[in-house]
Amino acid sequence: MKDSLLEQAFPMFHWSLNGVQYKYMRKKILLGLCILIFLVGVYHVYKPLPPQIDMTGPEHRISSQDVHFFSDRTYVDPSGERRSEQQIFDEIFRMVRDAHSYVLIDMFLFNDFLGTGTTSYRGLSGELIDTLVLKKQSNPDMVMQIITDPLNSLYGEYNSEQLTSLSQVGITVTETKLTALRDSNPLYSALWRTLIRWIPFGIAGDILPNLLDERREGVGIHAYLTMLNFKANHRKVIATDYLREDGSAGMSVLLTSANPHDGSSAHTNTALRIDARLWSDVVLSEKAVVTFSGGTFKEPAQITDMPVAENDISVQLLTEKSIKQLIIQELEKLNTGDSFDMAMFYFSDRDIVDALKEADENGVNVRLILDPNKDAFGREKGGVPNRQVAHELLSHSKGNTSIRWCDTHGEQCHTKLLIFKKGDTRTVIQGSANLTRRNIGNYNLEADVMVRGASGDLLFGQIETFFDTSWGNEGDRVYTTDYATYQDTSASKKLLYRFGEFTGISSY
Repeated sequence: MKDSLLEQAFPMFHWSLNGVQYKYMRKKILLGLCILIFLVGVYHVYKPLPPQIDMTGPEHRISSQDVHFFSDRTYVDPSGERRSEQQIFDEIFRMVRDAHSYVLIDMFLFNDFLGTGTTSYRGLSGELIDTLVLKKQSNPDMVMQIITDPLNSLYGEYNSEQLTSLSQVGITVTETKLTALRDSNPLYSALWRTLIRWIPFGIAGDILPNLLDERREGVGIHAYLTMLNFKANHRKVIATDYLREDGSAGMSVLLTSANPHDGSSAHTNTALRIDARLWSDVVLSEKAVVTFSGGTFKEPAQITDMPVAENDISVQLLTEKSIKQLIIQELEKLNTGDSFDMAMFYFSDRDIVDALKEADENGVNVRLILDPNKDAFGREKGGVPNRQVAHELLSHSKGNTSIRWCDTHGEQCHTKLLIFKKGDTRTVIQGSANLTRRNIGNYNLEADVMVRGASGDLLFGQIETFFDTSWGNEGDRVYTTDYATYQDTSASKKLLYRFGEFTGISSY
């Protein structure tokens, strides 16, 4: 048999008659590829983070009059109708309208997707688009920067008309470069980075359903394959400047758990607006995201922080894993007679679970309001991970831990709020971060704010009232239900939760 041209040009590829040499080369190539994929996986789990990521900002002492609390809550009235009371985006719209020359927004979900079967919603994304466009048109020289996650374009498979409309009027839109971040799902992401990501767009057409909105046309396989990396810029941050009566410029920042996403518009959420000092850390942190994403960041003009007569409250910016570290530090400070309250959408992080067990053993009064993890934009979920964590905590409790579930009806209890009560001191942490490995393990981008002060301050009274009325309900408004309502002792789901948390093969 004559050698082929390939075999003549490259003797190393000569295939013997019985195929032994071919099989040997194939094994070597396969082994080399496996080693490459393994090394890629290891590197992207431990690689250096971009500068200014995993940030613990300095504690700023400011007046409590410069910190403001907002909330969204949904409940079912006695007639059975779902009702929502919303403050957060009304405040965001006001901040944009009143801005003098600078608007900076970093939002995870910024779209009008509705999932499946969603009928009762508010068009938050469109309202924000209209507010931003009108502001830019009224002041063309204004600096307006939007940072968002590529999920809104389905990782390049979908043209977001909303985000395009912002670019058309001169508002800068930066899509976060997620490949610069570490991989939370290395078993898949190593393969994706090495081989799958190079699959051309549109190779199989728009054959797959749009999971984020059943009304829309199908999407290509690339969107699904990229989504399986389970990583995101999950931040929800707004910064705008304002003019004081003396003509000097100040800046407000608002950190929240809420998204300008129509399908999320009925969720329960919280927010804090800080009108002094914290802005510089937020700008530094957001500049880092734009920079590693390949964009050009514009900083605000001269901002002046006025001297404060009463420095009676501390505020601090926390991003990524720094959030987890401070939470554990604050839990370790609590002793017998102290209290810890938390309202959380996703809770699975093993270190914080262990810290709560220890707090219970130390006599700390722990109250948790958790989402039952049953609703996801018209789709039903199985309760993982919250029901499994709740069962574990109560099984190990010495009687100091109590748990209630949000009484949801299609929406989610999307809050990420923690309240530490130690003596006469109150410490609150809230923002975008769920307490999961993915969210607070330096994989996602997250942004929270810590506020610390005296228990008698009006701000903490408002926050504690929000939690207490959610815990005990309020008149005819039912916000939460007993633990027994969604109690789940399933061993298989516990295994599923632990496997997902450990490996990163999960959506939480």
